[in-house]
Amino acid sequence: MSIVTVQLGQCGNQIGFEVFDALFSDSHCSQGFCSKKENEAYQASCKERFFSEEENGVPIARAVLVDMEPKVINQTLSKAAQSGRWKYGQHSCFCQKQGSGNNWAYGYSVHGPRHQESIMNLIQKEVEKCDSLSGFFIIMSMAGGTGSGLGAFITQNLQDEFSNSLRMNQIIWPYGTGEVIVQNYNSILTLSHLYRSSDALLVHENDAVHKICAKLMNIKQISFSDINQVLAHQLGSVFQPTYSAEGSSHYRRNPLGINWQVRPPLSGLPPLGRASVGAEPHFNTSIANLVILRGKEAHSADLEGFKEPALYTSWLKPVDAFSVWRTQRAFRRYEKSAALVSNSQFLVKPLDTIVGRAWNMFASKAYIHQYTKFGVEEEDFLDSFTLLEQIVASYCNL
Repeated sequence: MSIVTVQLGQCGNQIGFEVFDALFSDSHCSQGFCSKKENEAYQASCKERFFSEEENGVPIARAVLVDMEPKVINQTLSKAAQSGRWKYGQHSCFCQKQGSGNNWAYGYSVHGPRHQESIMNLIQKEVEKCDSLSGFFIIMSMAGGTGSGLGAFITQNLQDEFSNSLRMNQIIWPYGTGEVIVQNYNSILTLSHLYRSSDALLVHENDAVHKICAKLMNIKQISFSDINQVLAHQLGSVFQPTYSAEGSSHYRRNPLGINWQVRPPLSGLPPLGRASVGAEPHFNTSIANLVILRGKEAHSADLEGFKEPALYTSWLKPVDAFSVWRTQRAFRRYEKSAALVSNSQFLVKPLDTIVGRAWNMFASKAYIHQYTKFGVEEEDFLDSFTLLEQIVASYCNL
């Protein structure tokens, strides 16, 4: 089953390139600890998911590139073409001459409706190339204007037009020190809209990835390219094929096939305002964890620690909350590798911080006029605060 990737804004397009490059490189690595037959099945499964028909022997990424300025898209197309290994489709891009000025409202209320038909037509054409559609992978930031505002708008359209297909949004959490003065406004509007229209939000924090580059990789001058390559590596280790069941010889058809509908029971609505997050436990309580093991000894690794009932919320049995996917096929020439996808309390504190900062600005009416002039009213902010406060409260009570 195939995945159609939608790359939005500068962040989404730069990361998207690195993801496809990582996926292609991995699928053509040496086969590691698996048989030739298994390796061939792995390569075929990866190609079906992420690449469509070949053009002059070069696979074409199943992707639509969207930005309101042409510079990054042109750079991304050029880098892919220069690699000579894979490329983007000639007619899979949409760009304009004017960006969104880091304003979520402009991306959502102006660019979205204005260019809805053109962008959705490109996505429809990409879907029609798939023999069987698994879902959509939408890569975007949540702090800027185009990626976050237009990204939220397009995700809602995908919900309307492809209601039976999964929608997973990979969102980049902004640096805590701040990149854009209104990033907290943009973030709460993005999160509240995606929570209603997406099946899963896969979150990466810039601060956390920056630490990986500095402390684990010992990079002295960290660039966005370094950060994007780490993100692509992590995403590739999740999305590449694994077996569908213990002892199976068939690779999993649907790489998004987790039960994304599991939700914490909603607590009563907190009062609109600031709800403080209490003292943190010594670990994050989880709703669900997925461990993906690749390479040598993948089938014999001891994972009993992940089945400890204390790790999980009381209303879901550990047997239902923990999943493991395995394959002896190595990832990116690593002898052994493991990835963890976790739905837990990990983001409670960062989310509470962003909501608090946005609330403080909203209480003083700072910059609100930049949003109301493009159709986002104060009531929309209040709705976003209410929903996100409710999410914080629900996760705190796991």
